Amino acid sequence: MNCTTNFLPYQRTGYFSAIAIDYLQQHKQLQPFYNYEVSVDGIKKSIESRKAFSTNRKLLVDELRKQYTGISLSAKQEQHLQSLLSENTFTITTAHQPNIFTGPLFFIYKIFHAIKLADELADELTDYKFVPVYYMGSEDADLDELGFINLDSNKIMWNTKQTGAVGRMKVDKAFIKLIDLIHGQVGVHSYGKELTDLFKQFYAEGKTIQQATLELVNHLFADFGLLILIPDNAALKRSFQSVFEKELTDEFSHKAVVQTINELRKSYKIQTSGRELNLFYSIDDKKERIEVTSNKLQDSSYKFQVPGLKKEWSKDEILTELNDYPERFSANVILRGVFQETILPNIAFVGGGGELAYWLELKKVFEAVNVPYPMLILRNSFLWMNKKQLERLNKLGFHINDLFKKQEELLNEWVRKNSAKQLSITGEVEKIDSLYQQLQTISENVDITLSQHTKALQAKSLKQLKGLEKKIFRAEKRNFETQKQQIEKLKHELFPANSLQERSENFSLLYAQFGKEWLQTIYNSSKGLAQEFCVIVAE
Repeated sequence: MNCTTNFLPYQRTGYFSAIAIDYLQQHKQLQPFYNYEVSVDGIKKSIESRKAFSTNRKLLVDELRKQYTGISLSAKQEQHLQSLLSENTFTITTAHQPNIFTGPLFFIYKIFHAIKLADELADELTDYKFVPVYYMGSEDADLDELGFINLDSNKIMWNTKQTGAVGRMKVDKAFIKLIDLIHGQVGVHSYGKELTDLFKQFYAEGKTIQQATLELVNHLFADFGLLILIPDNAALKRSFQSVFEKELTDEFSHKAVVQTINELRKSYKIQTSGRELNLFYSIDDKKERIEVTSNKLQDSSYKFQVPGLKKEWSKDEILTELNDYPERFSANVILRGVFQETILPNIAFVGGGGELAYWLELKKVFEAVNVPYPMLILRNSFLWMNKKQLERLNKLGFHINDLFKKQEELLNEWVRKNSAKQLSITGEVEKIDSLYQQLQTISENVDITLSQHTKALQAKSLKQLKGLEKKIFRAEKRNFETQKQQIEKLKHELFPANSLQERSENFSLLYAQFGKEWLQTIYNSSKGLAQEFCVIVAE
């Protein structure tokens, strides 16, 4: 498909946090919280660190193959699976929960970033092989966040009574109805029926959300060689058992993360602080926090409990439970990354600004259990627009970079450029200011105590004049209602709810219009180590 790409620095968009921008610019005060700069040299250092850590590659490949049972692998995926057994193969990982129908657009973008980086590194560092991995956070229980999509600003929500980990939930009749709603919006487009047929195929009634997500994402990315890992797996969790035990007995992660948080909060908003015990217990359709009944140092009779499930164990009993049923234990956000980096031979993690912020809190947690801390990479971001939208933007006299300005700022600029009337009274204000300077001299010559009174009159007058200028400008803006509506419409289309398009809209509408060619376009426009915001204009 014909399109043009325009890149700009993230800091010029105004949509990214201070910590994300400072990380991109390698701000000195952030350097203690990560290990590697985002560069080929940084990748090489990450590889050397990873080589010193033993990864159970056979276990990983065996579990991946079991997971893919009944699913056809592309030639590139089969190649990647085989290569994971080699000590010279490393993964590039991105992670996300199994949002229904993949959720917001950035789900697609972050996966393509991992794929593109793996491909670029394969060309650059030919002594090694690199495998892109999507690590599915299927144990997340936040259905309010994962159970809806926005399609052309219309919210489509899954109303289900199921609880617990979203990945373990099953497609029900209420879910099937959502596919019909989606078809109603995308069916008129060239690839709309193809897409909804895929949804019907993968989201079959009775199938778990994590399995449906695996099959859908695999269909979209198999030809690019992506491997998908569902870590809600007893064998993989057993390999992490020593860390689970350390957390249960020492509560090490909280102690480690608190040190970092105390330093980071001096300059940045803290993303997450975790809990004293950063583990969940899951059984059937329930997922609850594990808590300790009292302070271990002060009460030797403390117990572990899951109040929501009315379960309680002594220290020995919970360790037995862990040994017998490792699949029932899961890490929260503080320990999830350590689990990921334990089971994958990973060297780089691709994440959004929020993910980057909480990963920067975790370096000491990794150090506490001697697990290599990966390179952190801010994921690629895209704004997708069509030719007609660009023409409307240009007709208003603006350029692509202007899109990221606030709506009111754009209207103000347009009025200043296009109004035939005098809207500024700067010259007049300067004359009055000069007059008051003369009055200041006159009053001081008569009585020095009048000086302050004259200055007060001057300040009051200038303030009133500035207020008058604002009123003049506001009055003139009302004469350009048409242009105001045009700017509002364009901003609403491209920045729904005043947020980035990628954080709100689902991929369905774009896929329905362009099919798999749209996926190839995103891949072609993605960058690996070079981190810039991309605006794509479809011709």
